[in-house]
Amino acid sequence: MRSFFHKSIVLFLLTGLVVSCADKERPNYQFMSNTDMYEPIGYEAYGEYDIFPGGQSAMDPVEGTVARGWKPYEYENTPDGSSQAKTELENPLPYTEEHLTEGKELYTIYCAVCHGDAGDGQGILAEREKILGVPSYDDVGRAITEGSVYHVIYYGLNSMGSYASQIDEKERWQITHYVMNLKDQLEGNPEREYEEVGPTVSPDDPDVQAAQENVGEGTVLTEEESNN
Repeated sequence: MRSFFHKSIVLFLLTGLVVSCADKERPNYQFMSNTDMYEPIGYEAYGEYDIFPGGQSAMDPVEGTVARGWKPYEYENTPDGSSQAKTELENPLPYTEEHLTEGKELYTIYCAVCHGDAGDGQGILAEREKILGVPSYDDVGRAITEGSVYHVIYYGLNSMGSYASQIDEKERWQITHYVMNLKDQLEGNPEREYEEVGPTVSPDDPDVQAAQENVGEGTVLTEEESNN
């Protein structure tokens, strides 16, 4: 028993000695075949490095370039910009069941927590008094339009922040369709009819593929062939 006690004391002292000699600033022996997990070769995104202009690896995009899929929004985040968007901006997406369904799903994720499932401003945060003064979509004083809804989603307003980084342009317009649908329901307006949209052509369609091959080969079609 005494021997075990002495051995435990010695082991404890040796362990403390080894740990105290470790240098956290200097990598020591690593018993792994791939040490890149601990010492990555790539630069940290926001690290400071003298080799890069400005001293950081996350460099600004080249001046004048536009990111893929990004479109400029011409209305400014000002009272005048808001007023212009409210009167001028219209939803470019057709009012279809597909867009309305997608808009409902997105609304439930991003908007309902404050604005409520019915758009009456009675979301769960409002019910718990975590946020107050959320207006209903049928508020006469606001008289929302497609343009004003999109503008507020893009920039935010009062205690509501911008959602421009969370949802893309198409999704914003889909939410706008659903918000205006909720507004109609609150006001007791008749249900809006869906717009008819022409058939879409799939790139996998054999006729489309044949046409692409003909264009690539420079094939000229006769008038009879083009009519067929």
